[in-house]
Amino acid sequence: MATGYNNSPGIKSSNTIEVSFSPKAYATTVITSRVANTLNESQEIQFEVKIPKNAFISKFRMVIEGKTYDGVVKEKEEAQQQYSQAVSRGQSAGLVKSVGRTLEDFKTSVTVAAFSKVTFELTYEELLKRRLGKYELLINAQLVQPVADFKMDVHIQEKPGISFLEVKGDLSTGDLANAIKTTRADKDAWVSFYPTQDQQTKCKSCGENGLNGDLLVTYDVNRQNPNGEIMVSNGYFVHYFAPSDVPHISKNVVFIIDRSGSMSGRKIEQTRLALLRILSDLDEDDHFGLITFDSEVNLWKRELLKATEANLKNAKSFVNEITDRGATDINAAVLAGVDMINRHPREGAASILILLTDGDPTSGLTNIEKIMANVKKAIGTKFPLYCLGFGYDVNFDFLTKMSLENVGVARRIYEDSDADLQLQSFYEEVAVPLLTDIQLKYPGGTNLTKTSFSLYFNGSEIVVVIISDTTMTKDPSDVPPENEDFMQRLWAYLTVKQLLERQVLLKGQEKEDEKKEALKLSMKYQFVTPLTSMVVTKPQEGDVEVANKPKEGERGERGERGDVYLDYFDSGMSKYISFLMN
Repeated sequence: MATGYNNSPGIKSSNTIEVSFSPKAYATTVITSRVANTLNESQEIQFEVKIPKNAFISKFRMVIEGKTYDGVVKEKEEAQQQYSQAVSRGQSAGLVKSVGRTLEDFKTSVTVAAFSKVTFELTYEELLKRRLGKYELLINAQLVQPVADFKMDVHIQEKPGISFLEVKGDLSTGDLANAIKTTRADKDAWVSFYPTQDQQTKCKSCGENGLNGDLLVTYDVNRQNPNGEIMVSNGYFVHYFAPSDVPHISKNVVFIIDRSGSMSGRKIEQTRLALLRILSDLDEDDHFGLITFDSEVNLWKRELLKATEANLKNAKSFVNEITDRGATDINAAVLAGVDMINRHPREGAASILILLTDGDPTSGLTNIEKIMANVKKAIGTKFPLYCLGFGYDVNFDFLTKMSLENVGVARRIYEDSDADLQLQSFYEEVAVPLLTDIQLKYPGGTNLTKTSFSLYFNGSEIVVVIISDTTMTKDPSDVPPENEDFMQRLWAYLTVKQLLERQVLLKGQEKEDEKKEALKLSMKYQFVTPLTSMVVTKPQEGDVEVANKPKEGERGERGERGDVYLDYFDSGMSKYISFLMN
């Protein structure tokens, strides 16, 4: 998150960021900025915050001279006319843009009369994903000047109790470390960050303009029941499933590495470095394969080999010799990986295919639809395909759809100095499979969120929300009164996310029906999603701005509109597990 104003001595501001957790990592964040114009002339005040990409904005409000201006969430098509009018007037019609790996930028401005005040308030909601055994809450603060009053409060409330809590990030370094206070009491934890005006210039990434960096709050909860935690309230049922007491499954993993000419330089160097680290992390009972491709496909070995010390040494020698050349035959490379796994089945092992590429198919079969059909037929839902898209030139929509069709996910690898660590981090998330082919069953439940998963990995979590029937509502509520509506909003949040995810795969009437359902829920709960826009009417001459959720991969040009937002589970589940509700 960030708040910013023009750097004028006539502007005085106070900023508060409040994050409240409903049980189990459903976070509602409210950012409030109060700004006073102390000069004898009107001034333009800019409000800017950075929010997580996984979040949905659910409220925006400006209060100017006692009058309230609320943003209104509308169907995107309904807002189109206002959007077009704003563009034609040369205004910045897109209030939200993508600004990197994890954040989106919400930005607006308003002219404030002399000796007047304005209050901005932005609310967004998100379900934190559990990765590698912890939840992560990212808070961004980037000011254009030190402010007299800056407060950040985080309240975590977890029924099972909090097993650990840690605060990291740039804003926890230097003198700013003294501005952080943490308190824990049984099922609650509080983190406060109240930096003084002087402290705001003294951290690793801060300067004379004040705060500039992230605060990362990480935590996890106690997990005593292997079947997970169940919560019931007001006709809603939530199941949190994160078993860790089951033996890990050995895996068959094949890495398919693009070595085409566009991977030259730092990309191929970072890929080599990441592969060397990943190979070192393989368990001895794992089996692995390496495939490199350009216009030709090169198999290190025709069969999967056990991750013995000798085999890993030879594999690392092969990786060190990978160089860039040629075009990009994705079809042949992926099919070769599928064939390698299919020819060497191992009972009880989890098979995983990982493709890394930075471009479109330019050699061999280049028709994207035919490539996806070939891959889907070859895999036959037997194991997941994970597609890692390197950089912005890659066709990320193609990789996303191909992954989803094959029960995997796509992940963008950003062209930064730590790209090798990004690759390694993704592998770590899928390195320890615990369960395969999971089907969760809830007799008596209706309107369930996703219940079928191909794999469940250690350190992740599955969340299922259900609208319960009358037999399920006999249980007393175990949700505090102040959080009673969170389960309904969590159900809506997950349902919308998953409906949007499936849009990529559906066609015809089925696609239209699910789109209508996602739109209905987005409107009912006032979520800014790819199907809705938030219309903000500014007080000056009725100016209108429209906030649209950007698409993954957009570089943030003003006026861009995202059609699909994809960022959901990186993990899955296994076997049939039935939960009785009465």
